[in-house]
Amino acid sequence: MSATRAPLHTHADEAARLAALEAYAILDSAPEQAFDDIVRLAVTVCDVPAASISLIDRERVWFKAQIGIDQPQVPRELSLCNHAIDAPGRTLVVDDLAIDPIPAARRRRLGGKPPRFYAGVPLLSPDGYALGTLCVADVRPRHLSDVQVESLELLARQTQHLLELRRMMVEQGRLLSAREQAAQTAELARAEWQRRHDALRQSASRDPLTGLLNRAGMEELLAEALLTAPSERVRYTLLLLDIDYFKQVNDRYGHLAGDEALRAVAQAVISTIRAGDIAVRYGGEEILVYLPGTSLAAATEVAHRIREAVTRAALPFRLTVSVGVAAGDPTRDTPAQTFDRADQALYRAKQGGRDRVAVDDTPMLS
Repeated sequence: MSATRAPLHTHADEAARLAALEAYAILDSAPEQAFDDIVRLAVTVCDVPAASISLIDRERVWFKAQIGIDQPQVPRELSLCNHAIDAPGRTLVVDDLAIDPIPAARRRRLGGKPPRFYAGVPLLSPDGYALGTLCVADVRPRHLSDVQVESLELLARQTQHLLELRRMMVEQGRLLSAREQAAQTAELARAEWQRRHDALRQSASRDPLTGLLNRAGMEELLAEALLTAPSERVRYTLLLLDIDYFKQVNDRYGHLAGDEALRAVAQAVISTIRAGDIAVRYGGEEILVYLPGTSLAAATEVAHRIREAVTRAALPFRLTVSVGVAAGDPTRDTPAQTFDRADQALYRAKQGGRDRVAVDDTPMLS
């Protein structure tokens, strides 16, 4: 068979191929009996002294399993397998490399001697990327029968199945590890009510523009919280933010600029609040922030930090927000009552000139 090769892959193809190989987490792994058995069968079927399962990394070819090869890896430029993957859809068979030479064959050695015979079947990922080869070699010229070539290709398919099983096991291990780590972190960092909130947050709907919880998600979270007895609920504070002159931003700069303004305010909120706090895109340009276990004074400081962060947003126009702040006592107030007080404080902030924080001044009855 001619050793003329197809054009080399593009840089993008090579990057995708390497990414596919990385997903198997197999490079430099310990020997595995199943792969060793494949190369033993290849040597027997093809009646050759050398065989390997070769995986082609960025600059090297690493042998997952080998017989008749006295090194665990070789530079990629010296590997005949590097040429075999140039045409992933076919088996490369060269009966006599002295007659039909591949450049690597002039430098590669098997037991100190140059190879004369080579046959390699590309090992493919499900997406068709060549991960390496199942190959056989000899220091003497040879000719494989059709049955031997077919058998080598069958062994290559079995190798691909083994690789896929290994990749699935690696992926399952990663998922299990991630879940265990998340559970441990949640146990140490959050109380029981926060863990229920986190589970809900994962499934709650989010606003696609800002990434914040939307009103439907907020209502589901509120329903979950109301299942807890009032005496067990924590005090909280609400912030209600409104973008100043938002209609003018849309009218003057366009709706895309308005979207950027909303994202900038959402980012200012997210970067300021704690992991256990909740931010909701409540209306067109309104954002509601729930701060559990936060005093009115501390929440007011949070509101000022958000307001200042908005003024520093990297936008081609000046952007400000007005903020209303109100504290809620779950043993006395309904969420709607606390929201109304925050809304009234927001109204005073806007009436007072905007770009400011106003705090609920409703007298609290003991």
